[in-house]
Amino acid sequence: METTLRGVGVSHGVAIGEVRHMGTAVLEPPAKQIPAEEAEREQGRARQAVEAVAADLIARGNLAGGEAQHVLEAQAMIAQDPELIADVDRRIAVGSTAERGIYDAFSHYRELLAGAGEYMAGRVADLDDVRNRIVARLLGVPMPGVPDSDEPYVLIARDLAPADTALLDPALVLGFVTEEGGPTSHSAILARALGVPAVVALPGAGEIGEGTVIAVDGSTGELFVEPTEERKAALTAAAAERKAALAASSGPGATSDGHKVPLLANVGGPADVPAAVEAGAEGVGLFRTEFLFLDDSKKAPSEAKQVEAYRKVLEAFPEGRVVVRVLDAGADKPLDFLTPADEPNPALGVRGLRSLLDHPDVLRTQLTALAKAVEGLPVYLEVMAPMVADRTDAKAFADACREAGLQAKFGAMVEIPSAALRARSILQEVEFLSLGTNDLAQYTFAADRQVGAVSRLQDPWQPALLDLVALSAEAAKAEGKSCGVCGEAAADPLLACVLTGLGVTSLSMGAASIPYVRATLAKYTLAQCERAAAAARAADTAEEARVAAQAVLSGE
Repeated sequence: METTLRGVGVSHGVAIGEVRHMGTAVLEPPAKQIPAEEAEREQGRARQAVEAVAADLIARGNLAGGEAQHVLEAQAMIAQDPELIADVDRRIAVGSTAERGIYDAFSHYRELLAGAGEYMAGRVADLDDVRNRIVARLLGVPMPGVPDSDEPYVLIARDLAPADTALLDPALVLGFVTEEGGPTSHSAILARALGVPAVVALPGAGEIGEGTVIAVDGSTGELFVEPTEERKAALTAAAAERKAALAASSGPGATSDGHKVPLLANVGGPADVPAAVEAGAEGVGLFRTEFLFLDDSKKAPSEAKQVEAYRKVLEAFPEGRVVVRVLDAGADKPLDFLTPADEPNPALGVRGLRSLLDHPDVLRTQLTALAKAVEGLPVYLEVMAPMVADRTDAKAFADACREAGLQAKFGAMVEIPSAALRARSILQEVEFLSLGTNDLAQYTFAADRQVGAVSRLQDPWQPALLDLVALSAEAAKAEGKSCGVCGEAAADPLLACVLTGLGVTSLSMGAASIPYVRATLAKYTLAQCERAAAAARAADTAEEARVAAQAVLSGE
């Protein structure tokens, strides 16, 4: 008998197949004592396992490329953290085995993260995965991860670690479902990059039996257990209709009556550029530059290295627009040379622009590198600062850009509610706004983007979030300036229409989402988008907003 479950759809498409569950996590190793003379040998075993796991994560990242590479490199840094290794050594010195020392040291660090505020607690899943991989290696048991199968299947897991998601084979893994996670979790972002249908934050999914046939709709977030033949046919037909619409859609983004909405790509480095070009991106709306700084957490990359990486991306979009976000460090992206190590709540502390203003040499080098990278290129460069709180922040950033001799437009990201509320003031100092809806939702609702239990508050359809988007867009229009969206909200085709109706002037997203958004925008007029936006803002919940907008656009 068919039953329906609902989670959060995070990657478009339909998957129908048998369930396979993620392999079980490593068991806790026994707490046995070792003689003192064996301590040095055990410390060596622990270090070898750590280095092997870090090397494996980096290798997986190199194979996956793009966004996955950056995430996995960050995980490798966790494995090699000097404080963690020192703690492991201390535990082994007083009698722990290598595997028990690793387990206990990581568990202690886990508790610290879990108690350091919601934002840092979101890193716990990554930490657990690194611990499990090291312990598995020491115990000589199979690594936790994706099951072996010769036949295609739908994967179900409590959560998916980036190392697992990055190398999923779309030919075998038809789609995946997780009990935890949220729309902006690492797994969700990587699923969209892979083009694998995915649903997250679906409690109880783990209770579905191995081999059960399910159907997953990554657009609606619905999961059908033992779907009827009629259901399968309907889902397959809907998927085919979407595919046909994608094939028929090309060219610049626009509504059916010709209102232009440039569709841009979010990229993390040169490796992401080919997919963006293939998808028909009209430029880059968010160039995350953190990838350059993750290679060595002890020091910033040289100016020459930065120039080389930036130029590769800029060259790919002649006559296009490339919006570069300067280094966004802090919170879940700590860098030893830049961010404080002892902040009680890093998400609310010195991160983003605040870190850069505290280290003007790092900001100056990056801006100078950008100025050199764009020399002689026919590209429209725009540079923006993350975590801008007010006009003072915006002025400090614009002044730094001018002092570095940067010939570009300067902008501010709207990720803090104060920036949306005072957007017109901020626009006295900068030339454009870019809404980072992921962080804006997190700070608006005090809801960590990595915690599945509060995922409903991370839903970009929340009317309060739409109100803040509208405030920013209205301010930009009044000042004759632009206001784009570069958060994951732009990847939702229906929501893209609503954002357009709110007055947003460009949309930036993962490359895989661009065809879906282009095809959907082309079906509606600007007036229809405006009516859908008004209906969504008049609702009280995210679900009501989604339904109201859909009703307007479908003519109900």
